[in-house]
Amino acid sequence: QDTKVVSASNGNSADSMTAIAVDNHAQLAKEISKKYIITDGHIDVPYRLEDEFENVAEHTAHGDFDFPRAVEGGLDAPFMSIYIPAELEKTGGSKELADKLIDMVEGMVKTSPNKFALAHSTQELDANFAKGLVSFPMGMENGSPIEGDFQNLEHFYQRGIRYITLTHSKANHISDSSYDTNRPAKGLTPFGKELVTKMNNIGVMVDVSHISDDAFYQVMEISKTPVIASHSSASHFAPGFERNMSDDMIKLLAKNDGVIQINFGSTFISQVSIENRNAFKAAVKAYSEENKFSDDSDEVKAFSKEYRIKTPFVYANLDNVLDHFDHVVKLVGIDYVGIGSDYDGVGDSLPTDLKDVSSYPNLIEGLLNRGYSEQDIKKILSGNLLRVWKAVEVYS
Repeated sequence: QDTKVVSASNGNSADSMTAIAVDNHAQLAKEISKKYIITDGHIDVPYRLEDEFENVAEHTAHGDFDFPRAVEGGLDAPFMSIYIPAELEKTGGSKELADKLIDMVEGMVKTSPNKFALAHSTQELDANFAKGLVSFPMGMENGSPIEGDFQNLEHFYQRGIRYITLTHSKANHISDSSYDTNRPAKGLTPFGKELVTKMNNIGVMVDVSHISDDAFYQVMEISKTPVIASHSSASHFAPGFERNMSDDMIKLLAKNDGVIQINFGSTFISQVSIENRNAFKAAVKAYSEENKFSDDSDEVKAFSKEYRIKTPFVYANLDNVLDHFDHVVKLVGIDYVGIGSDYDGVGDSLPTDLKDVSSYPNLIEGLLNRGYSEQDIKKILSGNLLRVWKAVEVYS
């Protein structure tokens, strides 16, 4: 560093000055990560632990989240995703699984009260931050556990659910899905439309991630409070991927005073990654159909492994993620974008430099390098989401 300073002082090395600025940004990024609340709108820890339990109060061998890495990254308020698989809409058991996963989150807090705390309100979140605790606000990914009964909305509100993603990968009794070609409701169902109003009234944020475009526009017509996209990205960079949000949708979300929280998954943010994945899936499908193998056969598994050896998955990088933040800011302003990484939810598709919850300083450093001010970054880290949550609290 001293050499760089001397070189720069001689006036003959602009590159050295840039290097110093970057070094300073790395340190400043770490300071900012500790100084302000960092919220992440969507982290799939509960369902990951349902599959294979680990004690996330200590360093874990698997997954993207644990307490030591959260502390390293400055993460203060990961929204624990109460994820419900789409198939339970038909087979039953949605409400039971949701309650079980909430029990799990409460259990993590009970066994590690010096590390974790529940956060059922913005006030509790602020208090936890002052105590140095990692807050666990909760959001429900897939409204299937409502099971057509508004009393279940009250039940889950009392249990701490503060947003509901109306559906997931298949249409349910609330809404059509962006992933599902079967769209019986042509947007929201009559029950779904009434549920949006009930959510406004009780104080649960409406999450438009995963729902079809038609459903999104209907939500925007109905909701009296700002809404969130808890883990979505800009379809500007991935044309035709309805799971993301178009420029028109982002503008309408901003007009509603809502917030889009950027998903980090490579196949959300990079067209190259999407095309790479699609080519892989097409090749596997063609091979299995041609040879009449089942998808889970040893032959198909071997073919898939060999394909990936020859044609590795293409990961996005930090710049790709930053491009999505830039796009939203240039389109509607700094007040309508946040973080919704989808850690533990997108498998092995996370970008280089953003591989787990220790990585938020990398994101902050990237924003600093692109000219964002500290106050702008504070809004991205938590200010925008907390503004929406407070507005929903006040309305209810």
